[in-house]
Amino acid sequence: MQNVSVVDQPRWPALDSIATPARMSFKMVWKSTGEPLTYDDPSKHFRFTGTRATCQLEAQVEVPSIRFTWKSDPLNTSKADVAIIGDEVNGRYYES
Repeated sequence: MQNVSVVDQPRWPALDSIATPARMSFKMVWKSTGEPLTYDDPSKHFRFTGTRATCQLEAQVEVPSIRFTWKSDPLNTSKADVAIIGDEVNGRYYES
């Protein structure tokens, strides 16, 4: 994603929080490990089936009105502790 319009609102959820236009760019790479994974909680009407994965992210944020910019470390230095890819079922569409 490149130059996505977002809002910088550091005092949110305060009712008087000011929203400032900002932009964000990021690259996220997901890769399945092939290891199956299932989370199933009938009491919460929630099920997720998929595989464990690796995930890496590189991001950049700009808030022009306050001349703020931030950029993460490069993608090749990023590693997620937990990542999964799959399908989620929840709420009224959950079938046990």
